[in-house]
Amino acid sequence: MAASSATDLWETLAAEAAAESALWAESLRPGPGRERALVFSPLCDPAFALGVETIYEGYLLHYGRSRLFAPADDDTALLLGDYLYAHGLVRIAATGSVEAVHDLAELISLCAQARAEGGPGEAEAWAATAARLGEGGLDGARAALRDERDPSGLDAVARAAAGDEAVERSYAAHGLRVG
Repeated sequence: MAASSATDLWETLAAEAAAESALWAESLRPGPGRERALVFSPLCDPAFALGVETIYEGYLLHYGRSRLFAPADDDTALLLGDYLYAHGLVRIAATGSVEAVHDLAELISLCAQARAEGGPGEAEAWAATAARLGEGGLDGARAALRDERDPSGLDAVARAAAGDEAVERSYAAHGLRVG
């Protein structure tokens, strides 16, 4: 994604959230305090980038350190995260890809399960989903994570689709934001 496109992505995400709710506007970090680091969208089709980063920002509000927002309390963070999940899915649905919406719903479910059980695989689930978004081919690897807590299949899918270097960059960026 070109730098200007990435800048537009962040500006769009922030502006639309602020327009949606005064509470979301109050939660925005000041301009210089916003991190504009793309994490998993470099692995996906550019048509999905804004939706993926919107959903990831919601995920960060639930489980990590948000790049754009600093809500005043945990309740606001939870609500804002839910809003961003939903808004990101709407963005993906607008592309016309029902399979991509399904992929992201599965991703959100897998991440919630991993968090609830203290299990592995969130980064791998994000990377594989982004890299194969809307293309299918993730069912077996998802089942291995869900049922056996084995993320290796998702990691292999991500690397085959996007390459080792791109996946490693995404894992490193993710690791900085999620503990």
